[in-house]
Amino acid sequence: MQRQRKLGFRSRRSHLLAQHVTFTPNSPGEGTGGGPTGLGTLCVSGYVRGRPLKVDRLVHISGHGDFQLSQIDAPTDPLPLNLTTARPAKPGKGGDVDMMDGGEDEAPARVLMKADPSCRESLQTEAEVDPMDGEQTWPTESELLEAEEARKTKRVMKVPKGTSDYQATWIVDEDEEENGELDEESSEDDDDNDDMLDEAMYGDDEDINSQDAGSGSEEEAEEEEEEEEVCSTERAGADQRYDDNMDEAAEEEGLKRYREARANEMFPDEVDTPLDAAARIRFQRYRGLKSFRSSPWDAMENLPLNYSRIFQFQSFERTRHRILAEAAAEEEGAMVGWYVTLHITDVPFSVMESVQSGRPLMLVSLLPHEQKMSVMHLLVRRHPSNTEPIKSKEELVFHCGFRRFRASPIFSQHTSADKHKMERFLRPDAPTVVSVYAPITFPPAGVLLFKQRSDGIQDLVATGSLLSCDTQRIVLKRIVLSGHPFKINRRSAVVRYMFFNRDDIMWFKPVELRTKWGRRGHIKEPLGTHGHMKCVFDNQLRSQDTVMMNLYKRVYPRWTYDPYVPLPLPWVKSETTVEMDDLDME
Repeated sequence: MQRQRKLGFRSRRSHLLAQHVTFTPNSPGEGTGGGPTGLGTLCVSGYVRGRPLKVDRLVHISGHGDFQLSQIDAPTDPLPLNLTTARPAKPGKGGDVDMMDGGEDEAPARVLMKADPSCRESLQTEAEVDPMDGEQTWPTESELLEAEEARKTKRVMKVPKGTSDYQATWIVDEDEEENGELDEESSEDDDDNDDMLDEAMYGDDEDINSQDAGSGSEEEAEEEEEEEEVCSTERAGADQRYDDNMDEAAEEEGLKRYREARANEMFPDEVDTPLDAAARIRFQRYRGLKSFRSSPWDAMENLPLNYSRIFQFQSFERTRHRILAEAAAEEEGAMVGWYVTLHITDVPFSVMESVQSGRPLMLVSLLPHEQKMSVMHLLVRRHPSNTEPIKSKEELVFHCGFRRFRASPIFSQHTSADKHKMERFLRPDAPTVVSVYAPITFPPAGVLLFKQRSDGIQDLVATGSLLSCDTQRIVLKRIVLSGHPFKINRRSAVVRYMFFNRDDIMWFKPVELRTKWGRRGHIKEPLGTHGHMKCVFDNQLRSQDTVMMNLYKRVYPRWTYDPYVPLPLPWVKSETTVEMDDLDME
């Protein structure tokens, strides 16, 4: 006999499918208004499933948000299993209640339990931001002692000759200013420049092709002119109907993403050093790492302002085990199988409009802390049906367990190290970690990622599961500056095209160099004032080798969380009917 597999997120939480729904608008003194567009109390009747339902817990309505309960009633069960025996009652916070089976008209609904304002879960989703937290104060005695011990136990490391103490410290641990907006604008400018170069290159190819096509003899052109006129009139109707169903803006956007994904695949993370700006200014928030695996990176330095709005755990796994164990041992509240009526306060009228349109209404009781915002990490794998490039920080629709929301995530590699490299695009051949600002959800829970089209239809992008909630997970964006060996003399070489002025070379002098053929080295000194530099490597270079410099900075998701996501439109296959007379059969 085949048994139904239980869903972890559903069996550990109380949920209810609405059987009967009523809406009562708030009076002018209770809510924002008594009209149909204001808030009101939603009474939802149904059978309790999963775990016992407590009145002090928050409930989540998919697609509408989180709400509080005021009380739970015990109406008469419309579909009793036993018509002769009474159903035993469980003691609640409202006292002992006898729940009898029978028709709705035989006995009125009784109050099973009421919410206690002092014990009820709060609707607060974000932490209170104190602007004085960032103010600098005089260090305490313990901080002074720690600084003194750190100075005594100073680590000794090998650095290139002529490197100052400041430059040596800068190699692995230099404070840098975090300003995501400037970096996003500059990175977008680099992408625009690459696109302009691609367009210019493709434009030159088209001009060459047009010149080759026009080099034919004049006699052949006169003979084919009449045939071309006939063919153009026959194909005009079919081409016009085909073009009517094409979105030119979407085609241009898709071509741009395809070119970016192809360039990233051929030259991973490589960027061009700007000619009109100093590299030390353009890449001032990046730093070099001696080793991506072992070099230190403080997870608490230079955090963005959005981190003051979220919540974090000292140990997420310990908190998760404790809360799930308490939920499994819960014996108070409305028990599983009872027919109850939930009074949900301050609900917008749009929820009732959704029910009146014929859509089902599903309620899920939240566990403690599940209404608070944090940084959630999802482990997904790209779906085989999706072939379009999905760029990092692109807006996607998430179905995470019982929640549905819209956000702009970042992608990173799934490794066991303390630092993780950011992926610019969702990889089709390996699992990827998706990081996003979202409400806390305790795993296990399934995840579906969709991309919404301009016409409202959603395409499945990736599937996976919830990984963890960790605000200290370090995701590093890597850029690669490349140069060309100009003159090679045994272990030393003159490199150009990586920088274009002397000051940039002196600024990035402490950062280690590497080549595509596995050589390692460092900058010895600049030559002239136009960006040439003398470099020393551990072995002789080859003339076809490329010198590269890796720079890193920490990146964070964008705060674009939106819980109000409309349901996707039904997928319709677009077919274009073309008459046989319009086709040119050859």
